[in-house]
Amino acid sequence: MAIVDRHSRSNSDKKLFGFCPFWQTSTTATPSSSASSTQNLTTSSSNPHVGVPNSSRPATKTVSYVARSLLPPRRRLRLDPSNNLYFPYEPGKQTRSAVRLKNTSKSHVAFKFQTTAPKSCYMRPPGGVLAPGDSIIATVFKFVEAPENNERQPLDQKSKDKFKIMSLKVKGGIDYVPELFDEQKDQVTVERILRVVFLNAERPSPALEKLKRQLAEAEAALEARKRPPPDTGPRVVGEGLVIDEWKERREKYLARQQVEAVDSV
Repeated sequence: MAIVDRHSRSNSDKKLFGFCPFWQTSTTATPSSSASSTQNLTTSSSNPHVGVPNSSRPATKTVSYVARSLLPPRRRLRLDPSNNLYFPYEPGKQTRSAVRLKNTSKSHVAFKFQTTAPKSCYMRPPGGVLAPGDSIIATVFKFVEAPENNERQPLDQKSKDKFKIMSLKVKGGIDYVPELFDEQKDQVTVERILRVVFLNAERPSPALEKLKRQLAEAEAALEARKRPPPDTGPRVVGEGLVIDEWKERREKYLARQQVEAVDSV
């Protein structure tokens, strides 16, 4: 009885495997075929492009390019303050703000300011070129309009005016011109968009004190640039004695000629 059940079970198993050709070929595979399959598996694992259509390979490059484009651009400048421009609130007057720009890259970088309120705001300087590691404090001027109907402007609030700072990698020794950013638009990076924040000019605050220090430093740097270069003309020795080196050499030459003329006679 057990023998009959065993035969019937084996027949049923054959029918079941007949419907599954994968299992049928795998169970009837010879040792040589299994060795060749193992070799193919090893070859395919060592070369990931084996068996992959050529049309799918550029797709990987396209996906990586799209992924890089979605990443935020690498900053070339470090700003201080980094998000806002602080102005003392003085209605009806022209006030000043300041922002420090430092080149943190390994190449020369050109920067440029843009504003949504060109009629009431301007920057000094409006642009420039920074060498690697160099920094500059830019001064921003803004005319603060008086509120309508003598309404009091809420302080420590952001204004609608914005300032955009852009950067561009340039070669060393190049002079800044605004056309640089028009000629290489695809390489321009928007560093930051700064919002205008008004401060109470009569109430001391850390932001106001920091602004005063930056403005003083910017004025000192501007005065240093206005100074004439050191005089490389005649040297002054003692009080009121001017020695012209070229004249001194000429006099020595003439004296030597006279001595040679007397000797010859």
